[in-house]
Amino acid sequence: MSEFINNATQRKEMLRHLLLRLHAGDNPEVLRQRLIEVLQHIPYNEVVEVEQELISSQALSENEILDFCDLHTAVLDGSIDLSGAKRIPAGHPVDTFKKENAAIKAEIERFREIARGVNGLSDAELPDFILKVREVLNHLADIDKHYRRKEYLVFPFLEKHEITGPPTVMWGKHDEIRELMKAAFEMLAEHPTADEMRSALSLVINPLVELIEGMIMKEEEILFPMAMDTLTEEEWYKIYQETTEFGYCLFDPTDEWRPAINAQAEKQEYIHSDAIRLSSGAFDLDELEALFVHLPIDITFVDKHDKVRFFSHSPKRLFERNRSIIGRDVRMCHPPGSVHIVERIINDFKSGKENKACFWISNFKGRFVHIEYTAVRGKEGEYLGVVEVTQDITDLRKLEGDQRLLSYERKAN
Repeated sequence: MSEFINNATQRKEMLRHLLLRLHAGDNPEVLRQRLIEVLQHIPYNEVVEVEQELISSQALSENEILDFCDLHTAVLDGSIDLSGAKRIPAGHPVDTFKKENAAIKAEIERFREIARGVNGLSDAELPDFILKVREVLNHLADIDKHYRRKEYLVFPFLEKHEITGPPTVMWGKHDEIRELMKAAFEMLAEHPTADEMRSALSLVINPLVELIEGMIMKEEEILFPMAMDTLTEEEWYKIYQETTEFGYCLFDPTDEWRPAINAQAEKQEYIHSDAIRLSSGAFDLDELEALFVHLPIDITFVDKHDKVRFFSHSPKRLFERNRSIIGRDVRMCHPPGSVHIVERIINDFKSGKENKACFWISNFKGRFVHIEYTAVRGKEGEYLGVVEVTQDITDLRKLEGDQRLLSYERKAN
C-alpha cells in the first residue's frame, strides 16, 4: 500500500475515482474515511491537477464541480499535505490574504457566540440580537474586497499559466456567498419576529458563514500554496502594486514587501517623475502621497457608485480611518441611526438639488470640528462622487486682526 501511496500518478487516480464517486452520490463521510485510509495526505498541487483534469476531460462540467465543491471541501479537509508549501514573506499579497482570513475567522467565532442565544430568544430581546448579528454581517461584507482581489488580480495570472479550474470554481462560490450575504441583509431589514429570525439563521446566515469558512480552507490549503508555486515574483509584485485599488478586508497591513527583482521589472511600479499629470501641474507619487499626509484638513472621497475610494492619512486625523474601508459602500461606514441622512445627501447631490452639506461639532474631544460634504462634478456637470473635508477650526475661530506674510519675518527675528 505504501508503494501505491507514494506514486503520484496512482495517488491522483485514486483521488479522481473518489471524487467521481462523490459526484455519483456516494456517502461523503465514507469516502472521507476511505481517502484517509488509502491516501493519508495528498499534496495540494495534486488536488489542483485532478480538478483541472476533471474539467478539461469534460468528465464533469464546471457547474457540476461547483455544485459539489462544498462536498469536496468536507472530504479533503485535513487530508491535504502542505509540507512542501513555500514560505510567505511578511507583506506579500498572500500574507495579507491570510491575515484577512484570521480576522474573518474571528468574526465567525463572534457570530457563533451570538447565534447560540437564538433558541430561547424572546421578542423583547430581538432588537439587540438583530443589531449584534447585523454588526457582524457588516464586518463580513468587507469580504467582497478580499474576493475581488482574487478575481481581478490573482486569477488572471493563474489563467496565464493555464490554471483555470480552481479560479472558475472559486469565483462561482464567491457569487454564492454574495447572494447569501444580500439575502441576509434583506431578511434583517424586514424586521423579523423571533421565529423568523431563527429561520433566517437556519436557512441563510448559517449557510453563509459555513460557505465563508469553507472558502478559507480552499484558499489556505489549495489556492495560496499552488499560486505561490506558480506565479513569478514579478507577477506577485504587480498584484501587490494593484492591491490598494480594491481595498482590504478587516485588516490594515503595515509591512512593506519588495521582492528581489531586476530593475526592468521594477519599472512596472510606475513611480517616476511627473507620474500624475493634471491640467495645472504634475506630481510624482511620493510628492502626492506626502501632500495629502501634510494637508491641514482630512479628505475622504466617495465615487459615483457610493464606494469609498480614497482618504488622506494624516497622523493627526480627527476621525480614524484605515484601508479596510477602501471599496466599501459609504452607507456601511456610518451608524444605522444616521444612514438615512447619508442616503438623503447622496440623492440630493446626484439629482443636482444640492452641491454642499455642512455640519460642525462644538466639542469633539475638546475641539471645534467642521465637516463639509461637496458634490464632485465633471466638465459636463455629471456627478462623479462626493468629497468629505474635515477640519479642526478651534484655533481659527479665535483669530482677530491681521497677520500678513511680513509678520513671519518679525516673528523669526
